[in-house]
Amino acid sequence: MGSAGTVAELVQRQWGDHRPGLRYEDTVLTHHQVASGAAARAALLADLLPAGGEPHVGVLLDNTPEFPLWLSAAALAGAAVAGINPTRRGAELARDILHTDCRILITERTHLPLLAGLDLPGVRVLVTGTEAYAELLAPYAGAEPAAVTRPGTGPGTRMLLYFTSGSTGAPKAAICTQGRLAAAGASLAGHFRVRREDVHYVCMPMFHGNAVIADWAPALAGGAAVALRRRFSASGFLDDVRAHGATYFTYVGRAVQYLLATPERPDDREHRLRLGFGTEAGAVDAARFRERFGVRLVEGYGSSEGGAAIQRTPDTPPRAVGRAAARDDLAVVDPETGRERAAAVFDGAGRLVNGAEAIGELVNRGRTPFEGYWRNPAADAERVRGGWYWTGDLFFRDAEGFYYFAGRTDDRLRVDSENLAAAMIENILARWPDAVAAAVYAVPDPAAGDQVMAALALRAGTGFDPAAFARFLADQPDLGTKMAPAFVRIVPAMPVTATNKVHRAALRQEGFWCGDPVWHRGPDGAYAPLTGEGLSALAAAYTAHGTPVPAGLDQRARPALEHGPDDRS
Repeated sequence: MGSAGTVAELVQRQWGDHRPGLRYEDTVLTHHQVASGAAARAALLADLLPAGGEPHVGVLLDNTPEFPLWLSAAALAGAAVAGINPTRRGAELARDILHTDCRILITERTHLPLLAGLDLPGVRVLVTGTEAYAELLAPYAGAEPAAVTRPGTGPGTRMLLYFTSGSTGAPKAAICTQGRLAAAGASLAGHFRVRREDVHYVCMPMFHGNAVIADWAPALAGGAAVALRRRFSASGFLDDVRAHGATYFTYVGRAVQYLLATPERPDDREHRLRLGFGTEAGAVDAARFRERFGVRLVEGYGSSEGGAAIQRTPDTPPRAVGRAAARDDLAVVDPETGRERAAAVFDGAGRLVNGAEAIGELVNRGRTPFEGYWRNPAADAERVRGGWYWTGDLFFRDAEGFYYFAGRTDDRLRVDSENLAAAMIENILARWPDAVAAAVYAVPDPAAGDQVMAALALRAGTGFDPAAFARFLADQPDLGTKMAPAFVRIVPAMPVTATNKVHRAALRQEGFWCGDPVWHRGPDGAYAPLTGEGLSALAAAYTAHGTPVPAGLDQRARPALEHGPDDRS
């Protein structure tokens, strides 16, 4: 079977293939049935999309069969799917839909409350699983993929608009064409030797590029089946994997941590799973996962926009991400001058000793598959400067060419696999009557990614009321499920730059290294002072996950670790 230049061609190849192609709970569809369902939806879409408008479809769904069916339908119809994040709320959710010019929005009953009261002019909402939806599709039941594929559909046809956060605040919609998605699928299918008898388990949300680009696309390219989980479940993972005969899955670091936290079972290794591919699992957790489940985790780094990639090789050091992909000319440079940084130097314990000279921004100086952001030329210009692709991520590189992740250059945070923009959270915190200024920035999560830290400067004569602050957060309708600050630092005055802007870089650099009171949010949403036993437990959590204790936290925790709890804040 030769390579395909478009996703539409890959969907057409499913026609006539009566092997199982899509699994979801007790439902099994053949590849042929998937192609037939996609053709029916593509024909419907051609009739519903208004003439002269952008052929964009918003998909606000959990991982149900309708999601991959609409991805395939959009490919045939020459349309683009905008994955809509159900953790967004209110005006910000409406903004995502309208910014991507979605004329059709596909959703389900579960998510209808999110749309209540939103002003979505010109957007037609289709609710899957309803009689009205079935009646709309019925006239197109006999459609065939080749017949409904829009003439002129080619590698350059837009296929995905997927959101990624950045320093400008509002999420940006990165463009992915059919050619790039088909090529990515073929590349991963070849790299991981995807077989027609494989089953790709899709448990990461399909509104994000991880599930579509790294799980669904290689299955489509390799002729493998996909098995869907509505939402990730650590307790249901192994039962699903066994029930569907899954052989491959994608992950983020937090998901791996959740799986390792489940009780061990005698049948932990009784499955067909052979490989997991993802990011941020970390060497310690990857080793634990392989020892317990017998499954190799392959770590990779790829910017969400596709501009740079790092691949893990068998000789990659434990704390490194890997080497540059063959297509890329990567370098770690000074963000101000563009000069390449010095190679990393480590001490006997493997700690970086020349961070000031070695850490810089990762850039791709070669050809990049980055295809831009939807209607955001300023963001395009910021991402590609001087012919280089600037990732916005900090790295250092050792003398052997291995790259190590060191943080993020802007105000982005990655919490529980979700990219967040600090400015959006700051806008919400600014509503709290007791605060005169708020700044949000990332601190490392013990297991993977980031946690949200907020610095608050309070009005004169007020003190921090943790219960009132928790109630305030609970009352904010647009505070997404990942946005609540894990740590709150009370500052006497907000640090500012010479131009009177909040000095986020200084706050981020200080992290826990401060003499100010810091409060920690517990699982119940309540805030408590980060002192004594809580401080010791947090420091121990970093050590337990093989993650360096953040600068400042180790100093704050040392008296508690050495002498027991105290009352310092």
